Amino acid sequence: MSNKRDYYEVLGVPRDAGKDELKSKYRKLALKYHPDKNPGNREAEEKFKEASEAYGVLSDDKKRAIYDQYGHQGLDNSNFSGSSSFEDIFASFGDVFEDFFGFGGSRRGGPRVQRGADLRYDMTLEFMEAAFGVEKEITINKYDLCDVCHGNGCREGTQPETCSQCQGTGQFVQSQGFFKVKTTCPYCRGKGKSIPHPCSKCVGSGRMEISKKVSVKVPAGVDTGARLRLNGEGEPSSSGGPHGDLYVFINVKPHKFFQRNGTDVLCAVDISFVQAALGTELTIPTLDSEKSFTIPKGTQYGETFRLKGEGIPSLRTGRKGDQIIQVNIKTPTRLSKKQEKLLREFDQMDSDKISNKLKNLFKNI
Repeated sequence: MSNKRDYYEVLGVPRDAGKDELKSKYRKLALKYHPDKNPGNREAEEKFKEASEAYGVLSDDKKRAIYDQYGHQGLDNSNFSGSSSFEDIFASFGDVFEDFFGFGGSRRGGPRVQRGADLRYDMTLEFMEAAFGVEKEITINKYDLCDVCHGNGCREGTQPETCSQCQGTGQFVQSQGFFKVKTTCPYCRGKGKSIPHPCSKCVGSGRMEISKKVSVKVPAGVDTGARLRLNGEGEPSSSGGPHGDLYVFINVKPHKFFQRNGTDVLCAVDISFVQAALGTELTIPTLDSEKSFTIPKGTQYGETFRLKGEGIPSLRTGRKGDQIIQVNIKTPTRLSKKQEKLLREFDQMDSDKISNKLKNLFKNI
């Protein structure tokens, strides 16, 4: 009968723990009993190995199923043995230690494939371009694959050679304390290849700076802060991976007549106090045409009216908002004598009405 502790007990997790919980608990124990934090401490070293062995079993679905059904004996009968050295541990759980301690090794034994760098472009649009959508051609400066060596960095007729320092793994082994740590090879920078005869145009980098024209389709309804992504228009990968993306950030200029509020557009129109009192019909500019609109009698300063469906389309639904019209009543500053006389007569009539109302009010009181 095995004298090993229960693996769930070692990690301090319930038997139904998920992989994220297992990884989190293992990280805490690995940090606590890490040999660099406990130099010369044999007990800490054994607990470090014990936690690693437990995590190695419970993080593997097949091994965990055998352990749950048959325990330690079932694993022994399946020819499973725990990690016996620190090098084994770091080879098995390189992803955990790379995230946590900042180093580790690739499980594939070779250089990692990474995406190319993403790029950013800031685009300024006119108000109407953002409202209706537009297609624009932009020029971006970026690095791309060399058109002579096509990215391999070698002179014509030659090929890259396996790095003699890392033997093509892209990793360099260094000793730290009780164990060995794999880091990126400083000679080939993780590529696993060296270039004895570099390309004369890109000097072995495999890349060159270019200017490229790109067509950008801006959808109707974008606003300041919107971000458009153009897949694969970023820079190339240095390890054979896919290109990065180009992100276009939108800024919309203000309009002299319209303002935007979501999918609604706001505008203000001036009318005279006579038009406000008697009502009037106006021709109102909209985003794509002009509309006839009736201002009703007795309109007050600041009152708003709505033209349905004359706003900006939603990026999500395509449904247009409304146009909201705010009325400003302008007071004339220059009046002829006849106008003044008529206004005074009007004011007198209006004052008489108010005066009579006040008299009746006091009588009732």
